[in-house]
Amino acid sequence: MLIGILGGSFNPAHSGHLYISLEAMKRLGLRQIWWVVSPQNPLKPKEGMAPFLERLQGAKKIAKHPKIQVLDIEKKFGTSYTYDTLRRLKAQYPRHQFVLIMGADNFAELPKWRRWHEIFRLVPIAIFNRDAFFPPIMVGKPAICFRNYRKFKTISNTPGWVFFAIGKKAISATKIRHTGRNPLTGH
Repeated sequence: MLIGILGGSFNPAHSGHLYISLEAMKRLGLRQIWWVVSPQNPLKPKEGMAPFLERLQGAKKIAKHPKIQVLDIEKKFGTSYTYDTLRRLKAQYPRHQFVLIMGADNFAELPKWRRWHEIFRLVPIAIFNRDAFFPPIMVGKPAICFRNYRKFKTISNTPGWVFFAIGKKAISATKIRHTGRNPLTGH
């Protein structure tokens, strides 16, 4: 079973997460997407971070699709780094194939992630653009280091990555936090 992993703080979850998930299912033929809500992203400040259960419940409200599951596996595993979480998932579900789903903003920040080179060797990566980050990410460190492994339609082996330019979705968790309003909930 091919499963997409979309990890993040989901502070808060929003329609952009759902949009990327639906695009990933369509373009990669995924059977499911697992939203992995991080208890605390090591690269983000604790200040301004909503409580974990609030973020988890918020993600469940947004992920209204039968093929999207919202999970607290990092909390259960005791992991906070994507590399460690993916290793545990692969060990716990050896019959599943995983694809890491991320926005181009995260791909640009990948060199700050713990063991980021090794993530490429664990699972294929599908990057979905956020127009402000394209084309600069294509000349960034991850794209250059793994340029020979870029695929152009789909991915099935590691290391391998694909970039999809998709339509605009102006909504972002940062924008929601700054305005104090989630357009989906009105709060």
